[in-house]
Amino acid sequence: MFNHSPETNCGMLYIISAPSGAGKTSLLKALLEETDLIEVSVSYTTREKRAGEREGVDYHYISQERFKQMIDDEQFIEHAEVFGNYYGTSKRQIKEKLKAGIDIILEIDWQGAQQVRKQFDCCTNVFIIPPSRRELLSRLQERAQDSSEVIEQRMDEFIEQMSHYDEFEYLIVNDQFSHALGELKALIYAFRLRQSSQCRRHQSLIDALLV
Repeated sequence: MFNHSPETNCGMLYIISAPSGAGKTSLLKALLEETDLIEVSVSYTTREKRAGEREGVDYHYISQERFKQMIDDEQFIEHAEVFGNYYGTSKRQIKEKLKAGIDIILEIDWQGAQQVRKQFDCCTNVFIIPPSRRELLSRLQERAQDSSEVIEQRMDEFIEQMSHYDEFEYLIVNDQFSHALGELKALIYAFRLRQSSQCRRHQSLIDALLV
């Protein structure tokens, strides 16, 4: 287990999961644009690159053969097969970013979240849900990324994904986008205001005030 805690490392590790189509990626993109010192970990995947996606920004796109070799070499803190494609998070990248004082978001599914919680003794877990199944279906259709067969498969998987909501500490309903974004930002800022976090950032000021 990695001994990651707010007292020993500068960055906080956030696990953010959601059923497919709940709007998680859009929320995180907006969060990154408005918040400093926070990044979404770039995962490795074997799926094909979609239009507009960039290598090293959205994902690291690799072959199944290389992915399986990375599993054998224990380079992932978590990995999973989702809809026939593999996804995984690099151990080295996460450890380096946290030590550099950067908050890291793992945008992973409930399976990956379970794996990470076994290896990190301190992380914050957030689950994002849509306001209704009808709205979820509408979002999946409007983003035009998947065939009707894949959309149907994602809807079939929805109940299984939702059933793991109680494994997460925080729950955000993504109904009004701006409101959900505000709740996510408030969560990040609240953790940064804890005494342990503030002492690391402002220890010299605190020492000077105590003289």
